[in-house]
Amino acid sequence: MKKSLCLMLCALLLAASLGGCTSPAARQPDATAAPAQQKFSILYFDTFDTLIQLTGYAVDEETFNSVAESAHKSFQRLHMLFDAYHDYTAQGVVSVYTVNQRAAKEPVQIDPVLMDLLVFCRDNQPDLHGAVNVAMGSVLSIWHAYREAGLDDPTSASLPPMEELQAAAAHISMDDVVLDTENSTVFFKDPELQLDVGAVAKGYATEYVARQLAASAMPSFVISAGGNVRVGAAPADGRAAWTIGVQKPEGFILSNSENDMLAKFAVSDMSIVTSGDYQRYYTVEGRRYHHLIDPRTLMPGAYYRAVTILTADSGLADLLSTAAFLLPYEESRALIEGLDGVEALWVMPDESIVMTVGAQALARS
Repeated sequence: MKKSLCLMLCALLLAASLGGCTSPAARQPDATAAPAQQKFSILYFDTFDTLIQLTGYAVDEETFNSVAESAHKSFQRLHMLFDAYHDYTAQGVVSVYTVNQRAAKEPVQIDPVLMDLLVFCRDNQPDLHGAVNVAMGSVLSIWHAYREAGLDDPTSASLPPMEELQAAAAHISMDDVVLDTENSTVFFKDPELQLDVGAVAKGYATEYVARQLAASAMPSFVISAGGNVRVGAAPADGRAAWTIGVQKPEGFILSNSENDMLAKFAVSDMSIVTSGDYQRYYTVEGRRYHHLIDPRTLMPGAYYRAVTILTADSGLADLLSTAAFLLPYEESRALIEGLDGVEALWVMPDESIVMTVGAQALARS
């Protein structure tokens, strides 16, 4: 995973006001209703280099703690599996890092969940207009090294030489990644190819945990994971929907103030995922360089401050938010409007907002 700074890792999208729409039926007492549920919340600081908040309704604290602990363990495991920058073989985990070290020498057997993620990326990449490529780890690792060095010593921060990026970009073809789903192995035909699933990993993990929660004793929940929000069933207090706020690029993190929000959406069983230029970045000669790198230019995208995607699946939303962020507006909007059940909000460089019609309807609700 790509690192970032302290609280800047906190959720871009907040359950800004967990208040929502109350249905008339909810106001009527029902003697046959299930036992009243209480709202609980917990924070995790040790996965995906971000702050993860889980809020949910459960019959008691013991039930919440049990479900939350299971969710936490899943996030920890998925964090290790999807990490391209750290070795977890001592913990018995074959991560993306391990694959990058070994897969050019021989097929590497991987966890079925990691295989599912790689197949998901391979199958979706052709439809993303060349804006996302999880096989461009050789390029992203260069940017990662320069960004980390710049954060450690801002006075010496510099940009990667374009010739170094271009040399790495000669080794980023997904066609050179051989996925054997029957044997759950991955092999690189190009020995200089590297994987980096940062464009989708956190959203994919959030969706994995959300489905686990939906089948648990706590199906009414919100996961907020550093720009990835996934809500489950409607709040178990009778309201018809959760209200999720999208934070302004320079708004205060974890603020519920209207001054820090671009919009609020009333949703259930939905993901709201943002990619922006203000989450992970460093500064060179007074200019900000963020972590969202365009595979075509090998430079950070500069079309927007942020793009937010609303759709059911958090993994798809994460992938699409990156792609939409790295495409010019007309192409970006055409991509989103060509997909069923997907809505978007674009924050332009001047911080004006454009939304799809469906997103406007959810905001009005």
